[in-house]
Amino acid sequence: MKGSCLCGAVTYRVLGSAGAPAACHCTQCRKQSGHVWASSYTADGSLEITGEVRWYQSSAKARRGFCPTCGSALFWDHTDDPFICFSTGSIDGPTGLSLRGHIHTQTKGDYYDINPNDPQRET
Repeated sequence: MKGSCLCGAVTYRVLGSAGAPAACHCTQCRKQSGHVWASSYTADGSLEITGEVRWYQSSAKARRGFCPTCGSALFWDHTDDPFICFSTGSIDGPTGLSLRGHIHTQTKGDYYDINPNDPQRET
């Protein structure tokens, strides 16, 4: 599986397996992406990144990686977990993945609905 930013300056390749993506509705993810942030994940050391990534420490426990040229939001890295997340929207070509559910739905935007049949976690 491969992915890239909008301008192509940052590319990545998933060397291991990719976990089922989740759609995050937290305020930080919505502000970063402009809507819902959907991401998959892989084990630390299993994501090969090429190009310059700018990292923003968005909380005491997590940082977000983006392309400094086009601003594409690409990565989310939680310092206490042994994995790194990558934007499913940045994957080049078919993903073969299925959304596992929605997280942080308690802070979702009021301008859209989530299918009540989809798995959801409020926090």
